[in-house]
Amino acid sequence: MTEGEAAPAAAAELGARNLLTRVIVALVLAPTAIAIAYAGGWLWTALVTLAAIGLYVEWLAIVGIARSTRVVVAGVATLAIAGLCLALGRIEASLVVLMLGLVVVGAVTPERRIWAIAGFGYAAAAELASTLLRLDPKMGFTALMFVFLVVWVTDIGGYFAGRGIGGPKLWPRVSPKKTWAGALGGFVASLVVAAGFAALDPNKADPQLMLQMTSLLLLGAILSIASQLGDLFESAVKRQFGVKDSSHIIPGHGGLLDRLDGFVAAVALAGIFGLLHGGVDGVGRGLMVW
Repeated sequence: MTEGEAAPAAAAELGARNLLTRVIVALVLAPTAIAIAYAGGWLWTALVTLAAIGLYVEWLAIVGIARSTRVVVAGVATLAIAGLCLALGRIEASLVVLMLGLVVVGAVTPERRIWAIAGFGYAAAAELASTLLRLDPKMGFTALMFVFLVVWVTDIGGYFAGRGIGGPKLWPRVSPKKTWAGALGGFVASLVVAAGFAALDPNKADPQLMLQMTSLLLLGAILSIASQLGDLFESAVKRQFGVKDSSHIIPGHGGLLDRLDGFVAAVALAGIFGLLHGGVDGVGRGLMVW
């Protein structure tokens, strides 16, 4: 084998190993997340709070202000206190804490203040939306699973469609590997998930079933697009600061931001939809029943 032939072969082997690592890690993390989401309560809130803290710290590392102890402590403490309030069912208190935290983070940040505030808001939105969605006693777990699966199949469908079909790049300046074929593949996969949820609806005799199926298909499409935009947004932030991965905490996946960027965008939007349609106590039902 010549030197010219060896390089592509080595790259292919490395890619295969990386894919295997990604799959193994996903097979561990996904069932764990689902089990904790099913348990709900303080356990889910604790997981979400820890993830939000991780997102905030990684964001600070990307924008170059993670060495500022005041900024880190202010945001981490606020997210932790807000998580405690959410675990105790004190939603209004958590909102007050997060708003105060936003002000404090901005006040103690010596430079790149807008970036620090944006990072805290990003983490706070993930924490609040993920928790409120699951708090719905009737449809919380179902709604959360819907968001999970739409995001996951968008990612998986996009990966394999992009690798298998290739073609024009989606936004090469921000994410050189993403293609229009991958974006479309992920989008179509999300519609399959939405159709599956509609088909499993226990009220199949309901004359408005077709309307419900249409609503879920539209919702799946919107959340899939949001997920892909969230991925591109995180890539753009990393590109802005010359960073490849947000961290290396998850083998084969990079950091929490790398793994959860699409979910954060989708769950935040899902939380807004559910809140507007179902109120604070019915965010899950507000998202899933139209």
